Amino acid sequence: MGGSLVAPAHSLAALKLALASAAAKGAETELLDLGQLDIPLFSSERAKEVPADAQRMCDKVYEADALIWASPLYHGTVSGLFKNAVDWLELLSKQEPKYLTNKFVGLISTAGGTQGLQAINTMEYMVRALRGWTVPLVVPIARAWECFDQDMHLIDEGVKGQLAMLGEELVRCVEMVSREG
Repeated sequence: MGGSLVAPAHSLAALKLALASAAAKGAETELLDLGQLDIPLFSSERAKEVPADAQRMCDKVYEADALIWASPLYHGTVSGLFKNAVDWLELLSKQEPKYLTNKFVGLISTAGGTQGLQAINTMEYMVRALRGWTVPLVVPIARAWECFDQDMHLIDEGVKGQLAMLGEELVRCVEMVSREG
């Protein structure tokens, strides 16, 4: 789940690489490009008549065993688009188990400067508030404009390796819990 209203988006390109790594390890993946969904600003009043894309996003999140979240860093935190999508996860409060209970979440942020970890920290708090588990490896991509070429191909081999490890780690966490459960 990720993306940006800016196209092409570094965060979306990074998310696709991490998802490809998870798929290579046997995971069934689906990309929810938030920039392509028609999800209005969340309010408790609006939640009474749920837009189709908001409901579809929440259903996919609820059905998933694990998630990867990716957001650009905007002014020290996640983008408004990303925060709004997470706010719509309030629809999962009526599910059993609620919210992200028993789900692992991998975290990616992209930044124009060097402060990408701030968005990661915000997402980690969000995951905890929604009763999920973040995997230990996180990928804050600093100076993203230097890591990708103009066609959104990742040219930084170190970051490429981190994204691959994130996808693999997420699959490993789900498999570990499945064996124990």
